[in-house]
Amino acid sequence: QVQPVESGGGLVQPGGSLRLSCAASGSIFSIRAVGWYRQAPGKQRELVARISAPDGYSTIYAESVKGRFTISRDNAKNTVYLQMNSLKPEDTAVYSCNAVIGSVPVLPWGQGTQVTVSS
Repeated sequence: QVQPVESGGGLVQPGGSLRLSCAASGSIFSIRAVGWYRQAPGKQRELVARISAPDGYSTIYAESVKGRFTISRDNAKNTVYLQMNSLKPEDTAVYSCNAVIGSVPVLPWGQGTQVTVSS
């Protein structure tokens, strides 16, 4: 079964930027909305951003990241990106992506990518 593969995480200082990538084989990312999620230690997974399919015309963001994060997609590469600017320590988490129907993830979760914001 198709499983997303996330990359681009790392250690960054507060105020810094990272760009995450999420790829999946086949065309599912081209025909489905895709969401980026994050899970911090001891907390539940939360939706950070979501982008509609196929053109990405509609996006939604969690209040905590509005104005700082931007989700985008490249259907030719079956890839969805999350540009994260002005990072804060509270953004530290494992970030994962998934195709969604409505707000329901439909694929097995990948390993995610760790983002750590610390000085």
